[in-house]
Amino acid sequence: MADKKLKITLVRSTIGQVPKARATVTAMGLKKLHQTVELPDNAATRGQIQKIRHMVKVEEA
Repeated sequence: MADKKLKITLVRSTIGQVPKARATVTAMGLKKLHQTVELPDNAATRGQIQKIRHMVKVEEA
């Protein structure tokens, strides 16, 4: 599981979101709409995705 990666794309703006959701987006390295980052597929990343699942699109890389 450690060698798997997830492609995470920000599809909704952080404007109007609760501060905790904004902080999670920033912590994942997302700054702009439609920006994509690759993060390891682990429990910590899955937990972050779960908190902002309404704002991101997730694919396996």
